[in-house]
Amino acid sequence: MKYLVTGAAGFIGYHTSEKLLQQGHQVTGIDNLNDYYDVNLKKDRLKQLEKYSEFTFKFIDLADREGMAELFKKEKFDQVIHLAAQAGVRYSLDNPFAYADSNLVGHLSILEGCRHNQVKHLVYASSSSVYGLNSKMPFATEDSVDHPISLYAATKKANELMSHTYSHLYNIPTSGLRFFTVYGPWGRPDMALFKFTKAIIEGREIDVYNNGNLARDFTYIDDIVEGILRVADNIPTGQKDWTPESGSAKDSSAPYYVYNIGNGSPVQLMDFIKAIEKALGQEAKKNFMDMQPGDVYKTWADTDDLERVTQHKPSVSVEAGVKKFVDWYQSYYQII
Repeated sequence: MKYLVTGAAGFIGYHTSEKLLQQGHQVTGIDNLNDYYDVNLKKDRLKQLEKYSEFTFKFIDLADREGMAELFKKEKFDQVIHLAAQAGVRYSLDNPFAYADSNLVGHLSILEGCRHNQVKHLVYASSSSVYGLNSKMPFATEDSVDHPISLYAATKKANELMSHTYSHLYNIPTSGLRFFTVYGPWGRPDMALFKFTKAIIEGREIDVYNNGNLARDFTYIDDIVEGILRVADNIPTGQKDWTPESGSAKDSSAPYYVYNIGNGSPVQLMDFIKAIEKALGQEAKKNFMDMQPGDVYKTWADTDDLERVTQHKPSVSVEAGVKKFVDWYQSYYQII
């Protein structure tokens, strides 16, 4: 099968592309290699993918309408796994227009490409951030997500709405994935695990927000990729008798579905830090700080639908996953 993977030089995009290639599929990866974080890390991920003969990389920006249209027309992809986005809650406070260009215009480019080129299934990245001010736990896809508290979250909610519109109008099967705090080898330098590991090794303080009173549904990258590919294999067809009054927000009469993809068990931030300290054999110097704008106190995924549809339940523990990341970090940066 021929896949387009957007954000192929990114953390999740790289791992997803590699798994598809290992399964014998053709993968065209696209990325604009922006400098939101170290471009060398992105290039090194691509070097790993370029070892596979069935991988092709295209340097292109999602907001390039003509370029994206030409790519879709020429390549005739079977499926699209759309993982490219401007990520980060805190960054959206300082650079809001980057989110409009990448997450809104870029997502529309993907939808238009699927519309005009008979793509069989679009799987795209949403985010647990869409739950915003929700306090009911665990977060379920049936819940209202109408009160985001960051622009990043608002763009991800918009992606879901845009996808439903195209599913309804053009019968394009779309599946949205609300990711819950993904971590693991080749991870992003702006994420807590990467920043904490680097700071602890260098003997610097780590910033611990809300004085450590936070919890996240940390999900290891291998579990995420397995979930993505199983969702890709389960193409939504729509619920014949669905109505807005009697149905759920997670599906539709259109071929549309939204899943949570998380571990299903929140971990306290301080316990996460302890796992890093154990893996490094070194205690962290902690700088306790107030809550940051746009952050939420806790995330917890209800993954019942993911398990029911795909028979996949994330299983990698935080302690095991953190150890794998630390081993990769020390190897990649040649730390003895």
